[in-house]
Amino acid sequence: MGLSYILDTNAVIYLQKGVLDKALPRGNMAISVITEIELRGFPGLLTEQKRWLTDFLFNMRIIGLNDDIKETAIQLRCNHRLKIPDAIIAATALTFEATLLTNDCQLHGIAELTCHRLELRQQL
Repeated sequence: MGLSYILDTNAVIYLQKGVLDKALPRGNMAISVITEIELRGFPGLLTEQKRWLTDFLFNMRIIGLNDDIKETAIQLRCNHRLKIPDAIIAATALTFEATLLTNDCQLHGIAELTCHRLELRQQL
């Protein structure tokens, strides 16, 4: 069964913080290994946040690098001046023909990449 969505790092952070206005769309989801590294490598995570993250990652498909993702990331970096982590995450979505759930404006500007912006609750 194919993937419907790749979650960008910011999408996982919004989910963990409980600030999404709507539930994530239905479908098969995964994250890039880059998202895992960014999340697990964040300094100062509290014990509760680490526990949530461990549970989340246990239940999430994590996609590593392969030659297709690597080559696509190189092209995205060259053509759109993306940072390497963003290029790899976007390349993962493109390689798997999945929609990228992200609020990163730069990624939304890439014509060949299908992105979906997440609505956040209004802060009072």
